[in-house]
Amino acid sequence: MFFDTIHAVPADPILGLGEAFKAETRAEKVNLGIGVYKNARGETPIVKAVKEAEKRLFESETSKNYLAIDGVDEYNAQTQILLFGAGHEIIASRRAKTAQSLGGTGALRVAAELAKHRLDVKNVWISSPTWPNHNAIFKAVGIEVRDYRYYNTTEHKLDWEGLIEDLSQVGKGDVVLLHGCCHNPTGIDPTPAQWDKLAQMSAEKGWLPLFDFAYQGFGNGLEEDAYSLRSFLKCNKELLIASSYSKNFGMYNERVGAFTVVAENEDTANRVHSQVKSIIRTLYSNPASHGANTIALVLKDADLKAQWIVELDEMRARIKAMRDKFVALLKAKGAAQDFDFIIGQNGIFSFSGLTPEQVDRLKNEFAIYIVRSGRINVAGMTDDNIDYLCESIVKVL
Repeated sequence: MFFDTIHAVPADPILGLGEAFKAETRAEKVNLGIGVYKNARGETPIVKAVKEAEKRLFESETSKNYLAIDGVDEYNAQTQILLFGAGHEIIASRRAKTAQSLGGTGALRVAAELAKHRLDVKNVWISSPTWPNHNAIFKAVGIEVRDYRYYNTTEHKLDWEGLIEDLSQVGKGDVVLLHGCCHNPTGIDPTPAQWDKLAQMSAEKGWLPLFDFAYQGFGNGLEEDAYSLRSFLKCNKELLIASSYSKNFGMYNERVGAFTVVAENEDTANRVHSQVKSIIRTLYSNPASHGANTIALVLKDADLKAQWIVELDEMRARIKAMRDKFVALLKAKGAAQDFDFIIGQNGIFSFSGLTPEQVDRLKNEFAIYIVRSGRINVAGMTDDNIDYLCESIVKVL
């Protein structure tokens, strides 16, 4: 029989953790694994601006016809404004082309297909550690994955010297994948000066930079979080960008992302974009309309956009407040280790310094679910669970 030799694949280390959490029966259980935003009640809410936009779309929508291969035009245009800033030269010169994708993951897969099958890229350099799916996506298309050092485990900070040493080995024409902000899983980002150094290094050595831009607005603000990308644009004429709106719009299950190519001129951008559309055609033909039309409406309506920004600011402020409270409570409850490094990290994730053995004890003894690397979702902390969480962590340290 055809299927007799097929072996079961182990559960995804992150999504599988979520499945285990759902099956957990202990009432005090805490989920700090999968990377979704949660409010003070532990809920993943629908953004109010999104809800209002959906109501308007429901009333005005007249057709469920197919979209174009590259999706909703207004959505793609608004994506470029968020990335580059309104009035940027790149938008005016039309040397960037954006295609709506199935989430940020879909954008990364399109980037991988383009790199392998249209650009003949041999190597992609990915930070160690990183989001595990980064490696899997590029391995799936046959590109060699090379690691560059990123995290200093002893001092809980960016391993800048190791990063520079490793990236100095990148060959001309290799792809370097960069987390635009809110690095997943460490929560540690380069400083503006360090981004400038990397941008210059990229231009000098001839990398093709690929930005994974999944958390814009979750670090320090929409404009501030785009610094890395815009720094590279000053030095590099060609870039690839994979965007996601899962987090900052809370539209996880709508799978709304975008893949943007920046080229030297409009003609080149059009040629590359035609190849991107041919890749999309063979992968999923064209994207879904609801999420993209919703986001486009929010971003082009001044009142809805202002409301969304306020809500985004509130989400970011809550995450930062939970970081501060987490560190303070660990101290108050007797933790001997210094966890102050967590306060300076960005976004919803933190490398906590917990060992795999300590993570296992937290799950087995206290029903607290954390990825075995020690990565925690800070947004999963609430005023109701943080005391129990900190008490349990102190017990396993």
